Amino acid sequence: MTVRFTAERRSPVEVTDTLLVPVETGESFDPSIQELDRILNGKLCESVRDLGLTGRVGQVAVLSTWGQLPAQRLVVVGVGSPETRTADDIRRAWGAAAQAAAEAGARTLYSPLPVVAGLELDAVCRASVEGAGLGTYRFLEYRTRMEPALSLEQVVFLAAPEEVERGIRRGEAAVEAVCLARDLVNRPGNDLPPERLAGLAWEIAERAGLECRVFDRGALEELGAGAILAVGQGSRHEPHLIHLVYRPAGQPLASVGLVGKGVTFDTGGISIKPAEGMERMKGDMAGAAAVIGVMQAVAKLRLPIAVHGVVAAAENMPDGAAFRPGDILRALNGKTIEVISTDAEGRLLLADALTYTARQGVDLMIDLATLTGACVVALGKQGTGLFGTDRALVDALVRAGERAGERLWPMPLWDEYRELLKSEHADIKNTGGRWGGAINAALFLREFTEGVTWAHLDIAGPAWAERSGPLGPAGGTGHGVRTLLYFLEEYTAGR
Repeated sequence: MTVRFTAERRSPVEVTDTLLVPVETGESFDPSIQELDRILNGKLCESVRDLGLTGRVGQVAVLSTWGQLPAQRLVVVGVGSPETRTADDIRRAWGAAAQAAAEAGARTLYSPLPVVAGLELDAVCRASVEGAGLGTYRFLEYRTRMEPALSLEQVVFLAAPEEVERGIRRGEAAVEAVCLARDLVNRPGNDLPPERLAGLAWEIAERAGLECRVFDRGALEELGAGAILAVGQGSRHEPHLIHLVYRPAGQPLASVGLVGKGVTFDTGGISIKPAEGMERMKGDMAGAAAVIGVMQAVAKLRLPIAVHGVVAAAENMPDGAAFRPGDILRALNGKTIEVISTDAEGRLLLADALTYTARQGVDLMIDLATLTGACVVALGKQGTGLFGTDRALVDALVRAGERAGERLWPMPLWDEYRELLKSEHADIKNTGGRWGGAINAALFLREFTEGVTWAHLDIAGPAWAERSGPLGPAGGTGHGVRTLLYFLEEYTAGR
């Protein structure tokens, strides 16, 4: 994250560089901004009308100050109606405003904070930080020709620092975690094999003060993680299991496990995928990236709970040594799995990772995975399928998603569908066919949870953005990071 966030108690008419001007539905201004129009002799209101800015969330325009203010420019952004405004409206509006300010050459964006019914000022500030931080994210690591960098260096909130300090701190932790996850997803498969992902996780753990343990092929064999080993056996890059642990200073109030699917590149294996679009399979480790990002943020936020972040990482390649349809594997919990499709490999990684995590003594587990195309068909590119064994956990995750502005939709775990996973020769098959594919995948995972309270987030749709938007460019989105952070904070507060 390159943008810094601070706060100063100043008037909007005193600031220099660039001032953010929120416009409400009906072309009205926030009370803190109304004096501007008087100083500008009505030109602000006139320009807003001429540009057709109605206050719709995310509408944005850059205006001059006609030499009548210390500020060089105004970034006018729609923030919707005060009666219906949400934290996500603020998030998207501030993302659009920060992008516009940066593209206009601003170095400092001064920002008043609007009123959002039912939200404390620090929560509004947090949403603004998330919006501006994520909106200005760029991934330029592999550009050999220098791209013009966004000029924006800092956002200064026009508020008393002590009133928004907590919101800034939590917002920055979330933005840094999401940007880390995006960086990992956007890296190409040739530069992020399983061993490199494990190495980066180790480096992050050292910086953040996390415990880290990495299982290589030999350690996985000793552990008995036959499902993880099978997925990676067709690649020259060995599979790895990564275990990050955050422990609070005192006695933890609870212990939570987060599990991420980390297929660093997915060809489908012997059940090979079509060539079209396969380049995006570098992002099949978005669940793993999200878990690593969350673990970094948890350490910064110093939550009073223990958190285990477990990532199963492998590269799924077609090779003479690759696992085959019809193979029977023995998972970590001893169950045998008949492989129907080698392209249903993510659930195999998660099977062993879930069992491993359950045996760490956690009170609940949540896994994230770009698991099924069926979930994308059902919920589209913006929706996460949410499955769980506990209604309270599912409801808490839905609430967290609403606060984060990430859409989660509860899906059923119908026991009758378990029949579709029955195998003639093993305990279970790794796929139940085309119909109800997302449900069948979740039912498969449930077999490896060892009775621990568990939820599964199928993020196959929202993990990748096809086009740019107010919260960032096309590419990896870091979806799920903020939802988990909001969940963990609420879960902690309720202990």
